[in-house]
Amino acid sequence: MDQQLAGPTRGSVGEVLRVFLRLGLTSFGGPIAHLGYYRNELVLRRRWLDEQAYGDLVALCQFLPGPASSQVAFALGVFRGGGLAGGLASWLGFTLPSALILVAFAFGAAALHGPVADGVFHGLKLVAVAVVAQAIWGMARTLTPDKERAAIALLAIAVVVSVGGSFGQIASIVLGTLAGVWLCRGEETTVPGHLSFPVSARGGAVSLALFAALLVLPSLTERATGSHAIALFDAFYRSGALVFGGGHVVLPLLQTEVVNTGWVTNEAFLQGYGLAQAVPGPLFTFAAYLGSVASPVPNGLAGAAIALVAIFLPGTLLVYGMLPFWDVLRSRPGAQAAMRGANAAVVGILGMALYDPVWKSAVVTPGDFALAVTGFLLLVVWRMPSWIVVAFFAAAGALRAAMM
Repeated sequence: MDQQLAGPTRGSVGEVLRVFLRLGLTSFGGPIAHLGYYRNELVLRRRWLDEQAYGDLVALCQFLPGPASSQVAFALGVFRGGGLAGGLASWLGFTLPSALILVAFAFGAAALHGPVADGVFHGLKLVAVAVVAQAIWGMARTLTPDKERAAIALLAIAVVVSVGGSFGQIASIVLGTLAGVWLCRGEETTVPGHLSFPVSARGGAVSLALFAALLVLPSLTERATGSHAIALFDAFYRSGALVFGGGHVVLPLLQTEVVNTGWVTNEAFLQGYGLAQAVPGPLFTFAAYLGSVASPVPNGLAGAAIALVAIFLPGTLLVYGMLPFWDVLRSRPGAQAAMRGANAAVVGILGMALYDPVWKSAVVTPGDFALAVTGFLLLVVWRMPSWIVVAFFAAAGALRAAMM
C-alpha cells in the first residue's frame, strides 16, 4: 500500500494556518532565509516531508516565475492541508503579518525611527545570516554528498557570480539540471512514497490556462473601460509574472509601474521599501503598501488588497498548475538525475546568496560577525527554535544601539 512521503496523515487547514502564521511573524531575512525557516520547522521539527522532497519542491519553485519562498509555502500548505484551502491558509498566514504592518505604515500608524529601531532592524539582518548558513549546512550534507554534485554546486556559484541577477540563478539551475542528467544517472533511487498533492490534472491545466489568460485580458479590459482598479491589478500581476526568485528583483519593475506612471511618489516608494526590509514574511508584501498609497482611487485598503492579490497570483497559479504532474515526473530515472543536479545547483545559489546580499548587508563589524556565529551555533548545536533566536537578536541589536 502506498504511503505518504511525509509519514503522518494529512493535517488540517487550521494547523497549516497556525504554523504559517507563526512563520509569517518570525521569518525575517528575505526569500533565502525563509527557505531555511521552512526547513527548520517543517522538515526537521514537524517532519511534514523529508529533505529530498523539500529540495525537489524548492527546485521546482526556483524554475517558476514569482516569489519562490511564497510558492514553496503555498505548495506545502496544499500538501499538508489537503488541497487549495490548505494552500490559501499557508499564504494568508505567511503573508498577512507583513502586509498589515506595511499598510499600517502607509496610514501613518508606524513611525520606526531612531538608533534603537535601527539596531533592532540590524539584529534581524544578522538572524538571516545565521538561518541561511544553517540551511546551507544541512542541505549541502544531504544534496551534495559526492564530488559530482559538489562540482555542480560550485558551477552554480560561478554562473551566478559571472552572470548575476535572476538570469544567473535561472541559468545555474538549467545548467545544474543538464549536468545532473550527465553526471548523476548512476544513482537510480526508488522514491520512498508519493509526494502526492490533492490537485487533479484538470485543475492544474485550468490553473495554467488562467495564468496565461490574466497576462492578456486585464490589459485589454483596462484599455476598453479606463478602469484604474483593473490597471492597478494588471500592473502588479505582470510584475509578479515576470520575475524569477522574487524579492529585490521585482523592485525595478514595481518602480516603473507605480512611480513612472505617477501613481506613487519616489519618496514614498523608497520609504516603504526601507520598512519592507525590516518586517517578517515575503518582500512582495511591499505591493500592499504601494497599493495603499497609490492614487487615484482605489487606494487605501482596497488598493492594498488588489495589489497584494495581483502580485502573488501568477506565481501561485503556476505552482498549483504544476503540482499534479510533479510526483510522476520526479519518479522517473532521468528526472531524478536532473533533479539531483538542480538540487545541487540550489545549494550553490544559497551559498552565493549567503554572501550577497545576506552577509554583505548585515556583517559590517567584528561584533556582527561574532553575533552571526553565535546565532549559527544556537540553531545548529543547541537546536534552539528560530523564533527565540529572532527575539534574542532583536534585543541584542537594540541593546548595542542604546549603548553606542
